[in-house]
Amino acid sequence: MEISRREFIRRMMALGFSAAGAAALLPLAACAREPIATNTPPPIVPTVTPPLTTTPAVTPTGADLVVAHGTSPAAMVEAAVTSLGGIGRFVKPGNKVVIKPNICVAYHTYEYAATTNPEVVGTLVKLCRGAGAGKVAVFDQPFGGTAEQAYLRSGIQDAVRAAGGEMEIMTRAKFQDTDIPPGRDIKKWPVYCDALEADVLINVPIAKHHSLARLTLGMKNLMGLVLNRPQFHFNLPQRVADIASLLRPELTVIDAVRILVNHGPTGGSLDDVKLTNTIIAGTDFVAADAYAATLFGLTGADIPIVQTAADMGLGVMDLSKIKITEINT
Repeated sequence: MEISRREFIRRMMALGFSAAGAAALLPLAACAREPIATNTPPPIVPTVTPPLTTTPAVTPTGADLVVAHGTSPAAMVEAAVTSLGGIGRFVKPGNKVVIKPNICVAYHTYEYAATTNPEVVGTLVKLCRGAGAGKVAVFDQPFGGTAEQAYLRSGIQDAVRAAGGEMEIMTRAKFQDTDIPPGRDIKKWPVYCDALEADVLINVPIAKHHSLARLTLGMKNLMGLVLNRPQFHFNLPQRVADIASLLRPELTVIDAVRILVNHGPTGGSLDDVKLTNTIIAGTDFVAADAYAATLFGLTGADIPIVQTAADMGLGVMDLSKIKITEINT
């Protein structure tokens, strides 16, 4: 079975290669399109978490995080990305870019803080196109309603198209059984091929309450790129961390313009929405999630997914150990 460039790089990084070194070993490969049997879910692996005995896939040093404050989502995103070194640090001419927002439901607009702010998504599309990206695709699997309905209702579809991106409907045929070498609980899972095949993956969650995970942030947003999501709830923190170890977005931008502080993940009452006018951006998704937790009066250690990912060496949870740049727009 052929594997994609992203998957190959992740496997090599698990063995200690740098991302650049791994990329130099194999050109971009086409992602295999093997059919997934609809009546045969992936096996449930016993939820035993062994001690980490291998070298972490990423050495968490030199992590950087930018926190932008202001009243304009577009201005905050642009300022945060610029402070990180500019979009050119991540996107090169001709790159295939995938942007993964949280498009949770088809029955609320973004003001209810269940879906990512469309201006945040549209601004990222514009920046990627301005950097010469060959294609910028945006997609998600809504929890409530159809993708067509949710894309339109969220306002994300109009924002993406206006910025030169493409909204795509995710199809079952593009989910590929994929090995997860660093995984502790799950070692293989159906993952969306286009996300694995992309040159650049940008994760754009909204920060919100979640009845089971406590908060849903960057790492949990990656669940929208896998099949059989209900099975994740057998061991949610570890399984989300396992998937995050494979997908590893090049850039995480957390929409905290409005946050949902209760009755998540779908919300439904503006009384549960708090205006915080904040954008969090960085290359370390553990650090980004840990900072986002502070907006709810929590720490990364209070969020099991964040703690589990930190225990795996996937990033830095202790915010005192990273450089955080705060800017006002």
